[in-house]
Amino acid sequence: MTRTIYVDGKYLPYSQAGVHVEDRGFQFGDAVYEVCEIRSGAIIDERRHLERLERSLNELDMPMRMSHASFGRVIRETIRRNRVRNGFVYIQVSRGAAPRDFLFSGPNVGQTVVVLARALSRATNEAIALKGISVITTPEQRWARVDIKTVMLLASSIAKEKAKAVGAKEAWFVGDDGMVTEGASSNAWIVTMDGELITRPADGHILKGITRTVAMEVAENRGLKLVERAFTVDEAKKAREAFVTSASAGVLPVIQIDGTVIGNGAPGSTATELRQLFHTFAEATL
Repeated sequence: MTRTIYVDGKYLPYSQAGVHVEDRGFQFGDAVYEVCEIRSGAIIDERRHLERLERSLNELDMPMRMSHASFGRVIRETIRRNRVRNGFVYIQVSRGAAPRDFLFSGPNVGQTVVVLARALSRATNEAIALKGISVITTPEQRWARVDIKTVMLLASSIAKEKAKAVGAKEAWFVGDDGMVTEGASSNAWIVTMDGELITRPADGHILKGITRTVAMEVAENRGLKLVERAFTVDEAKKAREAFVTSASAGVLPVIQIDGTVIGNGAPGSTATELRQLFHTFAEATL
């Protein structure tokens, strides 16, 4: 349960935390966010997440008004007040509140910064990983700048609901060219029958995931043949393994795609190894 949320310099009880009704994040989706894993009280890959937050802000012509050090202090205090040992911390920055107007180049308004921390069960996550998940595929309907981590997540939300309706955990977006882009809240991977580890390059069609980046470091350390290229749904269904990566789930094996069983229907050895080794390569800071 979330007890306390940081909003614009104040730590407020959950029931009292709020933002202005004309906040541009609320009205235009004019905001960016990051999610960091909390593991045994440590923040996972904080530096990388804050660097990506700054990049997202820059891409939307928003300055990063809080330093990384200031964000770090707020993150830790929010985690402390919520007594989270395992879970996640969520950071959101919007352009701020102003009379509703599509233009944002007028008077400079103060940004809205929100930070919340919430506990998650590691045991539950591990149980899901041991079993593996199912995914569905759905047409790509998001805006073109998915490389920016904005709060415009309606297409992803709808895709997740479609997946849930058929008992799946995730949805993979597929472009007009028939190529998988990424998951609704994750990056997509396969392992071919020849043992090649395939994931789409960060070519503007996907978000450059932090967990994806660390998983690539693990793969290279283990001597796996890593190839950054797009792949089709048919290729994924014929793969030896499939999995997804995200900050909230880590490396998560996929055992079915659109009802088609992948490999032998159990989490594959590559995904399992990457999951087991992930936190030895990720940065953990107290």
